[in-house]
Amino acid sequence: MRKKLIVLGGGTAGTMVVNKLHKKLDSQEWSITIVDKDNKHLYQPGLLLLPFGVYEAGELLKERDHFFPKGIEYIQAEIDKVDADSNTVYLVNGKTLVYDQLVIATGTTPHPDQTMGMDDAEIWRKSVFDFYTLPGAVALKDALNRFEGGRLVVHISEMPIKCPVAPLEFAFLADAYFTQRKMREKVEIVYVTPLEGAFTKPVCSKQLGYMLVERDIKLEPDFVIEHIDSQTKTMVSMDEREIPFDLLVTVPVNMGADFIGRSGLGNDLNYIPVNKENFLSTKYPNIFALGDASDIPASKAGSVAHFAIDMFTENFVEHLAGRPMTHNFDGHANCFIESGDGKGLLIDFNYTVEPLMGMFPLPVVGPFPLLKESRLNHMGKLAFRWIYWNLLLKGRWIPIPALMSMAGKKQATQKEGVGSHASN
Repeated sequence: MRKKLIVLGGGTAGTMVVNKLHKKLDSQEWSITIVDKDNKHLYQPGLLLLPFGVYEAGELLKERDHFFPKGIEYIQAEIDKVDADSNTVYLVNGKTLVYDQLVIATGTTPHPDQTMGMDDAEIWRKSVFDFYTLPGAVALKDALNRFEGGRLVVHISEMPIKCPVAPLEFAFLADAYFTQRKMREKVEIVYVTPLEGAFTKPVCSKQLGYMLVERDIKLEPDFVIEHIDSQTKTMVSMDEREIPFDLLVTVPVNMGADFIGRSGLGNDLNYIPVNKENFLSTKYPNIFALGDASDIPASKAGSVAHFAIDMFTENFVEHLAGRPMTHNFDGHANCFIESGDGKGLLIDFNYTVEPLMGMFPLPVVGPFPLLKESRLNHMGKLAFRWIYWNLLLKGRWIPIPALMSMAGKKQATQKEGVGSHASN
């Protein structure tokens, strides 16, 4: 009888896993099953751009099973819980799945209900919006089109969140959007974060802080939200600061899948504790968590899932053979940052190395400059959609190393900094 590998979650990480392991595991020895509640795969990076008219909703959706390799089993069902002691997955429809190895890649989702008043029916998706879901992004697009002026607040509830730079990108894009509509002077943009700076990486906050000043975006740091008053449209912090708004674009508390909590596998936010270098559960020797489902101290972003899974598949083969896992992941993340007006930045970092200046992916020739605005970085972000659908999900080779390379990178000096001049 064949051994059973079950992958929970058919998003970015889960799809890459089945495509890569399908090629590495002997089909006579192993069966692979993937489980997800629906057959719609969402291109999540496009959600940021949809409210500004770059994409329509239909352009961000494809059928999941289109990307699964032949020979694997796809079960469309909702997960109830996992009993790790008996190696059993329970589905809501009453069926059970027994596994020898389990990979959990069920991502993270926004939970507006975790902040008192945020999901109040009087304001939710009327004056308070999210953009990390397709319905939220669509509703926000309509709200931006109708907005005639006032205070626009862009807000992060709590870290970690999916794609940590996306809220800052939204603020930059909003500045450009209202400028193009010739109404920027009617809109006050305020960026509110629980962090001490605008960027999640201190070096970025230090070197790129000028970008908020140039765009007249007010920064409210160290704001830990306690509740939202739906009557007065005001955010209130734990230290009783108040920030009123006319239009609030918020990132609610992000949490892992509910079944992780019901199964006793996760922390307070339903993220699964794992070894940050090989993604093996700290508690169970046959459970791995990948992508946004794990608690690794790296960005919850598609690039991290991509680089991590390149390392994971090699480790998994070693693990099945009873050998030590030798392909240690370094937390490599690579992220394009939209800055508005057809320009963008690029940052590249890992667990221990802050973003540096230089060129990516090749030293000297790049072609993408790091920590500098350029039109090429914007084009790179747009081009990624084709790469995502045609290469990344299908587990095909992409010429970017999984581990962070220091070749061609350098620390920014006090003299050169980043400066306020964008390169074209």
